[in-house]
Amino acid sequence: MTEINLRDNERIDDLQIKDLRIIQNTEGFCFGMDAVLLSSFAEIKNNSVVVDLGTGTGIIPLLVWARNTIKKIYGIEIQEEVAEMATRTIKLNKLEGDIEVLNIDLNDSLDKLGVNKFDVVTSNPPYMNLGGGKINPQDKKAISRHEIKCDLEDIIRVSSRLLKHNGRFFLVHRPHRIVDILCLMREYKIEPKRIRFIHPKIGAKPNLVLIKGIKAAKPELKFDKPLYVYNDDGTYTEEIYDIYGMNGSDKIEK
Repeated sequence: MTEINLRDNERIDDLQIKDLRIIQNTEGFCFGMDAVLLSSFAEIKNNSVVVDLGTGTGIIPLLVWARNTIKKIYGIEIQEEVAEMATRTIKLNKLEGDIEVLNIDLNDSLDKLGVNKFDVVTSNPPYMNLGGGKINPQDKKAISRHEIKCDLEDIIRVSSRLLKHNGRFFLVHRPHRIVDILCLMREYKIEPKRIRFIHPKIGAKPNLVLIKGIKAAKPELKFDKPLYVYNDDGTYTEEIYDIYGMNGSDKIEK
C-alpha cells in the first residue's frame, strides 16, 4: 500500500475485502450500509465500464472493483474536498489505472465522458428533496443528504444519456420516493426491472429500496424477497453477514 498523508479529522478504515482501505473524514459524511448493499445488488458483467454518480468517499467504486472484474470505473463527485479525499484513497490502494475520480458536476459528465458509452451506472444520491428535512449546517453532509447540487431527475436523466443501449442502472434510495423514481426512469427510457426493499427487521417498514433498470428494455418488473438487517435480538441477519463477507462472530460497524 502507498503511504498517504492524512488531513485533520481523517482516518483510514479497513474495508475487510481484498486488503482495501478507505480514507474518511470523521467530521464529514462517512459511507453507510446503503453503499455496501448497492454494491452487492449491482449485477455487473466482466470487463464492464462503470460510472458512479455522486461517489463521495469512493466507497462504491472500491466495492464494485473488489466484487467484479472491471475494465474501468469513474466516480463523479462535485465536492472538491471529498473528491480529493477519494482520489487519495484510490492512490492508497494503487488503483489509479482502474478507478478515476472526477471532480465535476454530474451534468458535465456527458461532455467529459461521452454519451451512450457505459455498461453500468450506479448511484447512492442525496435522499432528501429540498424542504424534505432539516439541512445540516456542515456543507459536506448537507450536499450528501439533500438535493442541493443535483436532484433525482438529474441523476436519472444523466444516467440514461451515459448508458449504452441495454446498459444497467442501479440505485439505492428511500421508499417514499419510489413513485418519483419509477416515473422518472420510464420518462428517461430506463425500464425498471428489479426492486428489493430493505427492512430494519421483520415487521418493520422498509427504510431503503434497491432498484435495477435497463435502458430501452421491455417492461417486466420483478420483486426480490425483502432483506432484513437485524434479528429480533439486535444481531445482524445471516444475509447481512454474507453481504459483508463475514460470519456471525465478526463485528460490523453500525
